[in-house]
Amino acid sequence: MTRPTAATREAVTARDAIAARFERLPASRWHVTVRLIVGVVTFFEAFDQLLIAYALPELRQEWHLTDGDATSVLTVGSVGMLIGALLSGRLADRFGRVRVIAYCVAASGLAGLALVACTSLAPFLALRFVQGLAIGGEVPVAAAFISEITRSFKRGRFVLLYELVFPAGLTVGALAAAWLVPAAGWRVMFAVAAVPGLLAFLVQRTVPESPRWLADRGRTAEAEAVMDEIEAKVSATTGEPLPPVRHSPGPPAHPGSPTAKAATDAERTATGLRSLFTGRYRRRTLVVGAIWFTGYFVNYGVTSWLPSIYKDGYGLTLSDALLYSTVTSVAGLLGCLLVALTVDILGRRKIFAIFLGGSAALLLTLAALGAHTPVQVLIWTSLLAVGFFGSNICLYLYTPELYPTRMRALGCSVGGAVNRLGVILGPILVGVVYSAGNNVAAVFVMLGAVALAGAVVAGVLAEETANRPLEEISP
Repeated sequence: MTRPTAATREAVTARDAIAARFERLPASRWHVTVRLIVGVVTFFEAFDQLLIAYALPELRQEWHLTDGDATSVLTVGSVGMLIGALLSGRLADRFGRVRVIAYCVAASGLAGLALVACTSLAPFLALRFVQGLAIGGEVPVAAAFISEITRSFKRGRFVLLYELVFPAGLTVGALAAAWLVPAAGWRVMFAVAAVPGLLAFLVQRTVPESPRWLADRGRTAEAEAVMDEIEAKVSATTGEPLPPVRHSPGPPAHPGSPTAKAATDAERTATGLRSLFTGRYRRRTLVVGAIWFTGYFVNYGVTSWLPSIYKDGYGLTLSDALLYSTVTSVAGLLGCLLVALTVDILGRRKIFAIFLGGSAALLLTLAALGAHTPVQVLIWTSLLAVGFFGSNICLYLYTPELYPTRMRALGCSVGGAVNRLGVILGPILVGVVYSAGNNVAAVFVMLGAVALAGAVVAGVLAEETANRPLEEISP
C-alpha cells in the first residue's frame, strides 16, 4: 500500500487551510465578476457549437455536399469535443485551470476566424475538429474552476446560475443564426463567433488561478498569495471585515454515508484515469457517467430530430418546424433556471430523480396518446425539455463535487466525454427507430425508457453533496 509522503501531507494541510478560508467568504462582487468573465467565455463556446446546424443548408448548396459530406460536417465537431474533453481534464489537473481555459478560448476563436476563409470541405472539417477540441476542453474545466472558488453554502445556486450561460448561448445562437444566416450568409456568423477569442487575454489577466489547485500541487506560497488577494477584494467590495476562519472544512459527514469512512491511502494519493475507479470514486464515476449518458441521449435524441419530425412527419414548413423546435429549447432554459433556484433545497439526487423521471413519464405519456398532431408534440416536448435540460445542467454542478482537487478536472472531462457519446448515439438510434416506419410513438417509448433508467440510477445510487465542503465530500 502506498503511504502518503511528507510532501503529500503538507499539501493536504495547505489544501484544508485554503478550503477553510473559502468557507468564510461571503458572496460578493468579486465572485460575480469572475463568474461573469468565465461565463461570457462559456456563452460563446455554446454559441459556436450550434452554428454548424444553421450553416449546413448553405454549405450543401455552395460546395455541393453529398449526404455523407453533410454527416461529416455535423459530427466532426462532436468527435473533437469528445477528445478535447478527455485531454483537457488531465492538462488542467497538471498545468492549471485558468491556463487551459484561456488556451481553449484562444484556439476556438482562431479556428472560427479561419473557418470564415474556407472555400472547400477538407480544411473546413479540419478546423471544425480543432474548434471541437477547444470547446470540449473549455466547458468541463470551467465547471471545475467555478466549483473551486465557491463555498459550500448555496454552492448549487451560485454554480448553476453560471452554468445557465451555456443553454442561454445555445438559445441565442439559434435565434441569431436563424436571422443572420439567411440575411448575410454563414461566414458572417462564424466571424461574429470568433471575436470572443480575444477574451483569452482577459481571462489570463483578470481571473486568478484556483488556490485549491495551487495548494494541492504543493505551491503553497502562491496559493496563500492568491487567497490573500481574493480576501482583500471580497472585504473591499462588502465593506466589512471577514469572519474568522473555521479550521475544520465543515461538519462531519452523515454517519453511514460513503464519505463518513476515513479515506484510504490509495484514495488520497491516486491520480490519473485509474484514480476515477479507486475506492469510493469507482461508484461515483459509474453513477454519474450513467446520468451523463442517459440525460444527453434523451436531450439530443429529442432536439436533433424534432425539426425533421415536424417537417416530414407532420408536413410543417421548414420555418414552422424550426419555430416549434426553438420553443422547446426556450422551455428547457426555464427548466435550467428552476433547477438553479431549487437545487440547494431539494438536493442533487432528488433533482436528477424528479427531473429525469418526469421526462420519462412525459415521453411515455406522449407515446401512449399517439402523438397525432404537431401541437400535441410541441406541448409535451416543451414540458419534458424542462426535465432533461434541468437534469443535465445539474451535472455540471454535481460532477466537480464528486472528485478531489487533484483529479477534479479529469472527472469533469470524463463526464464531458460520456456526454458526447450520448449526443452521438441518441440521434443515431432515434433515426433508426423513426426510419423504420415514421413511428413517432416508438421513438418516444425508447427515449422514455432511457430517461427512466437514468432516473432510477440517480435516485437509488447517487450520493448527496448539497451544502457540504468539497474537501469533506472528496478527501
